[in-house]
Amino acid sequence: MKGLILSGGKGTRLRPLTHTRAKQLVPIANKANIDYVVEDIVRAGVTDIGVVISPETGEEVKHHLGDGSRFGAKLSYIPQDRPGGLAHAVKISQPFLDNDPFIMYLGDNLLDGGIEHMLETFNKGGVEACILLTKVSNPSSFGVAVRNEAGQIERLVEKPKEFISDLALVGVYLFTPRIHDIIANLKPSARGELEITEAIQNLLEAGFVVNAEEVRGYWKDTGNAADLLDANRLVLSRIQRNILGLVETSEIVGEVQLALGATVRNSSIRGPVSIAAGAVIEDSYIGPYTSIGENARVIRSEIEYSIMMPGATLENLEKRLDSSILGEEAAIIGESHKRNTTQFFLGDRSTVKL
Repeated sequence: MKGLILSGGKGTRLRPLTHTRAKQLVPIANKANIDYVVEDIVRAGVTDIGVVISPETGEEVKHHLGDGSRFGAKLSYIPQDRPGGLAHAVKISQPFLDNDPFIMYLGDNLLDGGIEHMLETFNKGGVEACILLTKVSNPSSFGVAVRNEAGQIERLVEKPKEFISDLALVGVYLFTPRIHDIIANLKPSARGELEITEAIQNLLEAGFVVNAEEVRGYWKDTGNAADLLDANRLVLSRIQRNILGLVETSEIVGEVQLALGATVRNSSIRGPVSIAAGAVIEDSYIGPYTSIGENARVIRSEIEYSIMMPGATLENLEKRLDSSILGEEAAIIGESHKRNTTQFFLGDRSTVKL
């Protein structure tokens, strides 16, 4: 079996962060989203993996992942010249996939509970596809699946206007090579893309069996800021205390990971918190569910339930920062004394809430 990770897309819901990086490389608990995806696939026993990349962010993704050896995998890269839909990504990947069954995994998804149970079901045979589902409160925003009493999929509907099911498709799929014949006959949808939901529906209509498993644990599509912060919370909620960096006259409570090379002075840290190598925390408070990236600095400031990317800086803030994301080398600098003016230097499409 082979793996196929989709790492294209423009990440418009995460702008301005994705003006300068691939959305799959946005860090969650100080590790890129796509790293969790690769690890999940390898943990399931699949090590020959193709990564579909876009012209805009492909080189960045290749540089980050490399040849896959650090994951115990072999990675191949498949350029996608335009965002043509999930089924289009499968179509252009057929030379890599050859005649093997494969698992397709969206590179901006975050799963807890793994995908091994999907493979167990799929490997029993008798099915042409297996999809992963989770219950959602707003099924009209997703593609949903209708199951029969035996648990098999009867039909798929994209963003139904009326309630037919609350089981949404998660971005993980298992296919036999038969899917290539189905995709070869697909026509572009109204939005000009080859839709994977239509391909799976065509499998069903041709009389083939499509099975499903439900997510074990949590699932997050990290496509917007709120979900990204929640994903950070979920991952941090599972960490264990590991203090390797320098701590001077500070209080560290709870599950805190302090990497070697990080420094905490005269500060209070309340876990769960992840602080990466090279970070400096001085005269500050770091509250729960916060990730501080490599070489970031928090000086005379307070922050919680937030993500600071590598090189970001907080200094001399009078108010606590909450539910925030600071991009790489972004800086918020307060005045060391009060004054009646405020100064900002913001990038394109930035948002400041005061």
